[in-house]
Amino acid sequence: MDLGIKGRRAIVCASSKGLGRACAMALANEGVHVTITARGAEALKQTADDIRKAHPGVTVTDIAGDITTPAGREAVLKACPEPDILVNNAGGPPPGDFRNWTRDDWIKAIDANMLTPIELIKATVDGMMARKFGRIVNITSAAVKAPIEILGLSNGARAGLTGFIAGLSRKTVINNVTINGLLPGPFDTDRLRNTAKAEAEKRGLTPEQVQAERAKLNPAGRFGTPEEFGLFCAFLCGAKAGYVTGQNILLDGGAFPGTL
Repeated sequence: MDLGIKGRRAIVCASSKGLGRACAMALANEGVHVTITARGAEALKQTADDIRKAHPGVTVTDIAGDITTPAGREAVLKACPEPDILVNNAGGPPPGDFRNWTRDDWIKAIDANMLTPIELIKATVDGMMARKFGRIVNITSAAVKAPIEILGLSNGARAGLTGFIAGLSRKTVINNVTINGLLPGPFDTDRLRNTAKAEAEKRGLTPEQVQAERAKLNPAGRFGTPEEFGLFCAFLCGAKAGYVTGQNILLDGGAFPGTL
């Protein structure tokens, strides 16, 4: 399917690895010029080089920095001041017991997973509306629909972003600007592997054993691949997805048992 976005410009956050990288790759495959950003300059450069090699007709701009800071956002927006597509993404805050979290822990989580996406939307959405095309995808978490007790920082911050978007997305769609959430369940990424490693150490198992146990618990019997996540993101960013807005779409292999 031709998604109708060849030649468009996109900002993809936290895109040196994992789901963000997969989204940038999928968009580039559709002929979208991508501005990618992450804190790790080396991994980011490698991703940029990989995209350029696979898609020589696409312009790739890599901006190393922390998107959760004003300076990081300024650098990205200077490189791509009028994006047609914005993919908001940031690493999730660490797990733990809420009794141990300080105000600083909460502010850091809210800054990264709620306020940063809002700031980037604020900086770009009016231009999208004026040009009559815009696609904003917020990568949040399946925990928005099914909270995970030890991920309270993530539950709270991402749910806050979801509530904010619920109202805004109904105001922008009249100008062909959609805003949606993609809610990943367990995907084969560094974050999943790191949490498996931590659990393995506590239980005296290998990380591979823990991952195998987790995979069996999913109705799909496996973890998702970043590639399939990226493809779904690209579809939501497509010209043909203009009637989908304000939605929070689970990609979790059927793990969430509800109907709504």
